[in-house]
Amino acid sequence: MKAFALAAALVAFVAAPAWAHGPTRQKIVETIEIDKPVDQVWAIVGNFDSIAKWHPVIGSSVADKGNEVGSIRHLVLKAPGDPSFDEVLEKYDAAAHTYKYSIPKVDPKILPVNDYTSTISVLDNGKGGSTVEWKGAFYRGYMNNDPPPELNDENSVAAVRKVYLLGLENIKKIADSGK
Repeated sequence: MKAFALAAALVAFVAAPAWAHGPTRQKIVETIEIDKPVDQVWAIVGNFDSIAKWHPVIGSSVADKGNEVGSIRHLVLKAPGDPSFDEVLEKYDAAAHTYKYSIPKVDPKILPVNDYTSTISVLDNGKGGSTVEWKGAFYRGYMNNDPPPELNDENSVAAVRKVYLLGLENIKKIADSGK
C-alpha cells in the first residue's frame, strides 16, 4: 500500500507542472485595402524610421541605422510623460515591400506584451491597389499564471489590435489624400 501511495504522490508531483497553464503565443493579422499602387503605399511605410509620419500615436521615431538589419528604432509616444521603447529591425526587403521587427523589452503599461515580433507588408491586391498587412506574434504582458486583467491574453491582443488598426487607417488616409 505504501508503494502505491508513493507512486501516486510521485505521479502527482511530476504531472503538476503540466496542469499549470502559462501564457500562449498570441498571433494577430490586420489588413486594409488601399486603392493606390504598391510603390505609392510602400513610400509611406517602407522606411523603418518613418512610423512617426504615419502612425497617429507615435511622436517621434529615429532608427540608428535606417533600413539596415539590426537598426534600433527609438519610439516616443504622444502621451503624458513621453513614454518610449525600442524596436529592432530583424528583416528588410524593399523589393518585396516588407520588413520585420521585434520589441526586446517594453513596459507593460505602454504595451502589454512580451517577446513581440511584427511584420508589415504592402501587397498587390490584383485590382491595381494594395493590401497593407500588419501581423504580429507575442505573449501577454504577464508571463506567469493568473495574470491581472490588464495583462491577460485578451487585453494584450486588444492593445496590439488597436495599435495596428489606428496605424492602418492612417496609412489609408495619407495614401488617399496623396500627401
